Formats: sequence, C-alpha cells, structure tokens
Amino acid sequence: MLPVLLLVLALLASSCSSSRNASTGPKAAPKAPRGTYTQKGLGSYYANKFAGRATASGSIYRPGEMTAAHNTLPFGTLIRVTNTRNGHSVDVTVTDRGPHTKGYIVDVSRRAAVQLDIIEAGVVPVELTVIRAATANR
Repeated sequence: MLPVLLLVLALLASSCSSSRNASTGPKAAPKAPRGTYTQKGLGSYYANKFAGRATASGSIYRPGEMTAAHNTLPFGTLIRVTNTRNGHSVDVTVTDRGPHTKGYIVDVSRRAAVQLDIIEAGVVPVELTVIRAATANR
C-alpha cells in the first residue's frame, strides 16, 4: 500500500509543474543569425498623415525613406520584405512599432510600398527575413 501511495504522490507532484511561460507583453523576436529569422503574414504601408511624425524609436517618419514598423524586432534591424504575390522585395530598417492589426506583421514606408507594388491593394501577403540584426547600442 505504501509504494502505491508514494507513486500516486510522485505523479501528482510532477503534474503540478507547467511548461507554459507567463508573459506580460508581446514576445520578442529571437536574436537570429542573418537570414534565419523569417515571418509570414500581411503587410501594409504607412498612411500619408504620419509623415513628419516621430516614430517609436524617436526618428521622424519620412515616406521617401526605406523604413518599417514591426512589433518585436529591435530598432535598427534590417529586414527584407517580399510581396509573395509578385515576388518584389525591398530591404528596410525597423524604426517603429506596429502594425496594430491582428495578422499584420509589417508596415512599410510609402517608398518601400511603391517598390513592393502594394499601393493599390493596400494590404498584401508578405514574408520578411532578417538581413542584419540591430547593433547592441541602438
């Protein structure tokens, strides 16, 4: 009887642990070597009304620059965004946080959106790849 009781207690104790990680905010993208971090989802571009406004990194949004917003990648990370409908790609630097719509993974500047050919559609399926991780002092 005692061995059975010990076995039951051991099973109960092991079932009390959890493998889930508690998080208080968005999960940060892993620091990955060049070209190894990829993500697929929807991409869009900044509305003109944001021109001249400060981004989350403190830089000013300029539609003619090659920049982007991403929810978790560090500021200064260089990413390649590819429009999976037509294969067009651009390299942009993460300078802002967003997009803030479920399923969207990146907002690009207007210049990048023109090169990706997404102006008319507004939203397209994209794949992004980290080209160069941000430097530590950013």
